[in-house]
Amino acid sequence: MKIVAALAAIALLASPAVAQPRCITGPEAEALTLVAMPDIIRETGSVCAAQLPATSLVRRTSSPLLSRYQVEAERAWPAARAAIVKLSDPAVDALLDSEFARPLLTSLLVPQLVGRIAVRDCGTIDRLVALLEPLPAKNTAGIVVETLRYLKADRARRGAAMDPDLPLCTARSR
Repeated sequence: MKIVAALAAIALLASPAVAQPRCITGPEAEALTLVAMPDIIRETGSVCAAQLPATSLVRRTSSPLLSRYQVEAERAWPAARAAIVKLSDPAVDALLDSEFARPLLTSLLVPQLVGRIAVRDCGTIDRLVALLEPLPAKNTAGIVVETLRYLKADRARRGAAMDPDLPLCTARSR
């Protein structure tokens, strides 16, 4: 589940220090997830290289899975970009307009997110990716976001905070 929790941090790219908390909708969170997913899978393969066979889905540096996710990442970037602006400041919009913005953001954040993976979890992560592999990328992003929503609610019921905390709006927006 560490990889699922790691995806939440993408939503915190430019989290503002404001009194009024901002939130993103489910579709916005899914767009952020889609943008990060190809790089998260690749980086997970690097972290888990010593634990998994070379044929593992997360160890492959190119595959139909990564190609599908890359296409969806491209499509999701405008919505993810809007979510980042929504969570931060409108001035960020001009910075995100560069063709280098997305690769720069993911190259800086993904290693930090994936660094949370415990090597003992690599087998489980590989199995999860294999089970999700036949699904469209959008479905996988939806599963990730709903899992995070569930984990956040569960932790709130127990009085524990989620780290990182995905700033999802309370009402499910589709």
